[in-house]
This record gives sequence, structure tokens and C-alpha cells, in this order.
Amino acid sequence: MKKIFCCILLAALTFNVFGQTADTLAKQEKLSATDKVISWYNSHLNYGTVTLLMAVESSFIPFPSEVIVPPAAYQACDRENEALYKTDSKVVNVIFVILFATLGALIGALINYVLALVLGRPIVYWFADSKVGHLLMLNGEKVKKAEDYFIDNGKSSTLIGRLIPAIRQLISIPAGLAKMNIGVFVLFTTLGAALWNTILAFLGYFAHGQKDLIDKYNGELKIALWGLCAAFVAYLVVKGIRSSKAAKAKAAEKADSENVETPAE
Repeated sequence: MKKIFCCILLAALTFNVFGQTADTLAKQEKLSATDKVISWYNSHLNYGTVTLLMAVESSFIPFPSEVIVPPAAYQACDRENEALYKTDSKVVNVIFVILFATLGALIGALINYVLALVLGRPIVYWFADSKVGHLLMLNGEKVKKAEDYFIDNGKSSTLIGRLIPAIRQLISIPAGLAKMNIGVFVLFTTLGAALWNTILAFLGYFAHGQKDLIDKYNGELKIALWGLCAAFVAYLVVKGIRSSKAAKAKAAEKADSENVETPAE
């Protein structure tokens, strides 16, 4: 569900980048909480809000970085945006976006790390499976997945894991549970977050470089994006159904094996 959620939000972001303004969003009668945050963010784009929302995104509160970094990088290339356009070099401005986004990601990761370190495994798993945890799209299975990844890949997982969906936001939790060295954690987290933010930022930079072409074919691009989004959602649904059937089949096999009588001694 989170992948579908992020996909839809990414489409909404692209439409903002390709000409849909925050004023248009504000006029919609019904907006979800996330839509309201995105609308507010697009109306208050600056390095402070980039840092703030990236800290949120990197903590246990779900919010995709795909709707934070690219529009900031896009606006940083616009001379009329005084909050983000600081030098005549667009690349330097984009680098500023990357730096502040990475700072926010590190802050959010440290929040997860410290909470896991202080609270311990039982409370972390209890919270993940609580109603509040479910509202934040958490569950014990997701935390376990991140912890298994950390165990399998060691300390470097805090770097590599920053690039993997569903692992990226939660990889700091097992690092805290394992009491990973804070200096190494900060170094690897910063490098991984910087790499991810660089990818997202240069998507925004490229989009600004193609502004005239995008404006010319705005309608066609929207149709194509919706088509890609629909195809991706369909893929996730099919994949989810297959995974569910496989899980049920595995559970049935396990139940059958447990029902087999053991030979009498």
C-alpha cells in the first residue's frame, strides 16, 4: 500500500512541477492530510521547510522524499524564487537543496536511532503493532524486515538501505537496537541520504532545464504519467495478489505438515 501511496503522490508532485500551482490545489474541496502538507510546502518552499519535511520523511512518520526534493531543486533553478535561488549557478543552488535535505534526513534518522536505543526492542515492536503505529503505516513485520536486512548486511546497511524502498526510513531502528557506533551511523546515513537526495534533486534540475518543452506538451505528459501510474499500481496489485496466494499456500502446507501424525515410539 505504501508503494501505491508514494506512486500517487509522485504523480501529484509531477503535475505541480509541470505547471499545477498550490493555489489550484487549495481550491480543491476535499484534501487529504498529506495533500494539505504538500500544498503548504509548495507555498512555503525554502531551505527550512526542506530540512523539516526531510526530517519527518526520515523518521517513522511516512512522507515520501519524492515530493520534497525534486520541486525544491526545480524552484532553486528559478531566479524569481528568492527563497531558494541564492547564486547565479543553478548547480550550486541545487547542491544547497541536497545539503539541507541530507541534514533533515540525518535528523530524522537520529530520532529513530535514539528512540530505538532508549526504548529497546519490546517497546519498539509493541508500538509498531499498536493502533498509532498502524496509522503511521508501521507494523512489526516492517520493523522485522528492516532488522533482518541490518543483520544480514551489517553496518553498511545504514548506507545501502537508504536507497531501498520500505527499508530506507526504518533502517535506523535496527541500528539503534544493535547499539551501532553513533559516529559510524552518522557517516553511513549521511552518505546514503546524500546519494538518494542527489538523484532526486537532479530530476528536479533536469525538469527545469526542459521547462519550455514540458510547457508545450503539458497535457500529453499528464496523460502519459497517469498511464504509467495506473500501470505501476496494477503491477503492485497483481504482485500483492500473487504474494498473498503464495503465503496462503505456504500456510496450508505448514498446517498439513503439523497435522501429520508422528510415528509412535
